[in-house]
Amino acid sequence: MLNLIAMAPQGQNAGGGIASTLIMFAAIIAIFYFLIIRPQQKRQKERQKMLDSIQKGDKVITIGGVHGTVVGMDEKTVLIQIADNVKVKFEKSAISTKAGQSESSAPKLGE
Repeated sequence: MLNLIAMAPQGQNAGGGIASTLIMFAAIIAIFYFLIIRPQQKRQKERQKMLDSIQKGDKVITIGGVHGTVVGMDEKTVLIQIADNVKVKFEKSAISTKAGQSESSAPKLGE
């Protein structure tokens, strides 16, 4: 019978454990936000700004590595001349960088 009485008050420390667990969970979420989500949003904004600034005559490189010059534009597509009398229509999202941009300022897709 003494064993049953000694085992009764086990739930007293549960409140402190939950609070510390919630604080650690919030800290992990904050670290995740500042290291992963926020930089990704910044890269997406830079890429969208680059895509919006593309004009006729700009030299571009597509995601597939095709180099060419923009000769026509639509709302969602661009017409790129890749050789004499060779024009190819691409989605705007297929443009990786402008050829004149430095590598450090160009948004990177794989990161």
